[in-house]
Amino acid sequence: MNKTLKKILKVLLILVLVLATLAIAVFAVIKISGAHRSDPADVKSYDTTNVFCSDQTLISAHRSGAGIMPENTMMALTYCAENPDFSVDVFEFDLHITSDGALVLLHDDTLDRTSDSEVVFGESGVRAQDKTLAELKQLNMGAQFETDNGEMPYATLSGDDVPDSLRILSLEDALDYLTAVGDFDYIIEIKNSGDLGKQGVDKLYAVLEARGLLDSVAFGTFHEEVSLYVDANYPALSRSTSIDEVISFYIAALTGSKSYEPPCSVLQIPFTEKYLDMGINLGTAQVINYAHAHNMAIQYWTINDEEDMRYLVSMGADCIMTDYPDMLYRVMEEMGLIGE
Repeated sequence: MNKTLKKILKVLLILVLVLATLAIAVFAVIKISGAHRSDPADVKSYDTTNVFCSDQTLISAHRSGAGIMPENTMMALTYCAENPDFSVDVFEFDLHITSDGALVLLHDDTLDRTSDSEVVFGESGVRAQDKTLAELKQLNMGAQFETDNGEMPYATLSGDDVPDSLRILSLEDALDYLTAVGDFDYIIEIKNSGDLGKQGVDKLYAVLEARGLLDSVAFGTFHEEVSLYVDANYPALSRSTSIDEVISFYIAALTGSKSYEPPCSVLQIPFTEKYLDMGINLGTAQVINYAHAHNMAIQYWTINDEEDMRYLVSMGADCIMTDYPDMLYRVMEEMGLIGE
């Protein structure tokens, strides 16, 4: 082997070692960042005009309590709104538009995961936008619901045996019920994109305005064009951050940017194992202080772990969305924040 080749191999070996060292360092930083828990004493208090900022963490029933009842159904709303053992401050639910222009509570793009749509309509992949509200009312929206102990109590119900509480729910019916039984806030997401998403926003705004609920709703969407449509046409509708806006916020918070301008009033962000394992830790004092310093409410999803709940409550999260609002209530009770 000549000297030139030896030098090249030596340089390559050094390069490989350097890259390996950097990779290990990056991995270590990610793991440390994901595992980091701030001291609640490091959270600062800020004066705010934001109605979604709260002195005590608000309990939000994610998908109206998806862990304990069939999600986004009247059965779930009733269980969470009128339960003597726990209370809910905020209802979170998702909306899709139907072929006849109604808004219905539904999270997924299709009806397969939550209903008996494949049996009723004879095909998979049916979307709410493909059917009228009346057609969708044929479905059992609890058909696929499974309890934590593996039971499926509503799987056999079909046709006339399906109670109204398990049929697909319109936005109007949901709000009529909730406003009649309590004084709740709402986190409402339009799931459609493009023109359908914009049509959904038009309908949603009209319903909220007619009921005097605009100040009680934090609107959300994963579609940038829908966010821009809200900003341009419905500035009175408070909205949450898009994915790109969360990234911009996180970079600004980590760098302590002095020039950051909030695009909206509500920051809805994850604090789950998936993101923590990637080193994306949005539950630190640095992040929370930066949000509140910029008059942004901070709402976390989807928190189903008791220790995570306890930590985020202690850090002053404005709202926690969970599939198990009963669990979050119990945690806050144990922390001495609810009851005597």
